[in-house]
Amino acid sequence: MMSFKKALLSAALAVGLAAGTAQAAEPMRIALVVKSLGIGFFEAARNGAEEAARELGDVEIIYTGPTTTTAEGQIEVINALISQRVDAIAVSANDPDALAPSLKRAMQRGIKVISWDSAVAPEGRILHLNPSSNALIGETNLKLAADALPGGEGKVAILSATATSTNQNTWIEEMKKALPNHPGIDIVTTVYGDDLSDKSYRETKALLQGHPEVQAIIAPTSVGIVAAAQAVQDAGKVGQVYVTGLGLPSEMAGAIKSGASKSFAIWNPIDLGYTATMLAYDLVKDDIDEVEPGQKLPAGRMGEITIEDGAEAAMAEPFTYDASNIDEFAKIF
Repeated sequence: MMSFKKALLSAALAVGLAAGTAQAAEPMRIALVVKSLGIGFFEAARNGAEEAARELGDVEIIYTGPTTTTAEGQIEVINALISQRVDAIAVSANDPDALAPSLKRAMQRGIKVISWDSAVAPEGRILHLNPSSNALIGETNLKLAADALPGGEGKVAILSATATSTNQNTWIEEMKKALPNHPGIDIVTTVYGDDLSDKSYRETKALLQGHPEVQAIIAPTSVGIVAAAQAVQDAGKVGQVYVTGLGLPSEMAGAIKSGASKSFAIWNPIDLGYTATMLAYDLVKDDIDEVEPGQKLPAGRMGEITIEDGAEAAMAEPFTYDASNIDEFAKIF
């Protein structure tokens, strides 16, 4: 008969083995931190992240973000994730520099950090995933405005998100660089709606009143473009002012049908969330703290993602949506 001492030892070993098995079975936790909750673009990105998690099989997605598009709100969220000791943080930044200290602290504690959509300063992340080439995004936005205007000429205004938004500012600079390709386009002003529907709507109304010469509005933000189109409709300026930029087909279908917008562009946010999750998984799985130009990382159905200078990578070209395809894609995202 087994002695009492041996029985206790066997029980302890069994508990230890069970605990080890349970620990080994814990999923990798990847936090997808968005600019603000309740935005359709990021909801679609979450769907892509969850698709990647299902495909990988041992990943839990923590979808989170502030209720308003502020750096302060994101910093609070990031600090909470550090306390939870998540395995990776993938963030679309409201401010490139303000988030860097918190994210640097996260990396010092072994958390892998990437930015996606809107970049964090290099010291605050291992790599950044651009949804497309910044130059292509700038050129596409300007071309869409030119295509909407008679003869490709006219006064154009930009409705951006926040004044500190990394991706917005980069794209606006790229639009200005592309102006020589469209000599008939004159950008007269830039206003900021902070990625809030009501503020974007108010800024557009004020823009229409203060700059009656404006014939097209470029809103490289999925929140702003919808608000701008609605403001143009409510002002009775459909056919006089055209709205374009970056938006979701499901949210812009009405604007296309009303004529407030002739066309707009976007990459697939589902693919973006999917790819960001795959890259975060690669960093954790292979314990990568630094990437080099030319390095390739696997990204499931998206193939291999190649790292470029500045530890950045680009996903895909923007795709244009108009009356010929809006109904088809509005059913998807």
